[in-house]
Amino acid sequence: MITVFGSINADISVAASHLPAPGETVLGGQGLLSPGGKGANQAHAARRYGAPVRLYGAVGDDAFGAPALRCLRQAGVDTGGVDVIAGLATGLALIVLDAQGENSIVVAPGANQAARAAQVPDQALRATRVLLLQLETDLAETAALARRARALGCLVMLNASPPGDALPPDLLAVDVLIVNQGELARLAGRGGAPAELALALARGHGNAVLVTLGGEGALLAQADGALLRAPAPQVTVLDTTGAGDTFAGVFAAAVASGGSYQAALDRAAVAASLACTRRGAQAAQPSRQEIDAARCAAIPSGQEQA
Repeated sequence: MITVFGSINADISVAASHLPAPGETVLGGQGLLSPGGKGANQAHAARRYGAPVRLYGAVGDDAFGAPALRCLRQAGVDTGGVDVIAGLATGLALIVLDAQGENSIVVAPGANQAARAAQVPDQALRATRVLLLQLETDLAETAALARRARALGCLVMLNASPPGDALPPDLLAVDVLIVNQGELARLAGRGGAPAELALALARGHGNAVLVTLGGEGALLAQADGALLRAPAPQVTVLDTTGAGDTFAGVFAAAVASGGSYQAALDRAAVAASLACTRRGAQAAQPSRQEIDAARCAAIPSGQEQA
């Protein structure tokens, strides 16, 4: 079982020739309203891979909350742990895509900030193989849940996104820290080669640090100095929205099913690349069958020792 504690949003996205500069208005193409939120996206991706998934979070009692939950249920995600909060708005993300599929995103957290660690009972954590967290919910609540889950024997993964305040020790020391290159530099407090920074963080906190590298794939550094890499298949990028969430969800699902970190890294890199070829976040996520088929053409990955 994978337990996800995280955000549930409605995404409003518009494609344009370029991202607007300050004060500039850009005429875009057709708008798209779709379900999103890092927690929901990652839960959906893990379920698409075939893992049993239960999501905890919060939505508002508005026009966006019910459709978001309905999409998750249709995919097979257990949403029994999601609270519907009267008087609050469901989280909302405004997304602008440029001609290369890159995006700029602003998120209004809404009801996500009302999600509480107490929603997740100890009994559920005892049945959980992997707990997957992000940073679109209250930081203190997320840290409290991570601490309790580790005490109960869960493997805890944190996608440290979006970056914000300094992370408390309970979140820095999770079993697997998942970041992109910008988030990695922010946590390290300096620039440098991703492998170097990831190894320094992993050794400092005694955990694994996974870094997504966009079109270059991903790497995972471990406290013992092991460095794993996975390439990304070359694809025509349409929309990068949710690619990182697809990566995190599939990685968690592959590990929860008994796969090694290397095998999970390989599958997640393929899944994220496939997600970039379609519009939207959850709607773009591939099935396990699609991932396995695409892996047949992927370059074998290797392992380095540092």
